[in-house]
Amino acid sequence: MVFAFYKKLTPAQQRIYRQSDRVTSLALSDSNPLADHVAGLAKALAGEDRTATQAESQVLVSALTSRFKVPPVRVEVLEKRPDNDWGELQGLYTPAERRAQARITVWMRTAKRRRVVAFRTFLRTVLHEVCHHLDYELLRLHDSLHTEGFYKRESSLFHQLMRHHPDGARPGQTLE
Repeated sequence: MVFAFYKKLTPAQQRIYRQSDRVTSLALSDSNPLADHVAGLAKALAGEDRTATQAESQVLVSALTSRFKVPPVRVEVLEKRPDNDWGELQGLYTPAERRAQARITVWMRTAKRRRVVAFRTFLRTVLHEVCHHLDYELLRLHDSLHTEGFYKRESSLFHQLMRHHPDGARPGQTLE
């Protein structure tokens, strides 16, 4: 499936788009050992503790980058999401440049009401930014575009990680 913005891309970007779209999952050989990291992140976020949420996010992301054998990425969790007329920013990936390490920035509170983001939403945001990192470092794409394949890769990671979490499957929902 090609999203509408595809037509506005340069030919080089269209090639990257098609490469990205062909990869629809990222397999974790065994997600069970990551269950404690997911639980730790859920607990930290529920406790509304920014420092603990950042630490647990970093532990999970480091475990994922190690599993995929890609360079590490630094995680920063900030309080309130920035917003303006276009909406709220939930996460941001900054690729490594020269000697600087790649960085993932996520926000744990909504912009308007300053409520802590729901755990599943927060985890999906973190994984979304991890997928940008994996696009560059694992898939060796020259750009990280929001393709259908990209969103499927994000979902594949989410479902594998939530498989062992108490909030994993909701009534009537399967995770695979």
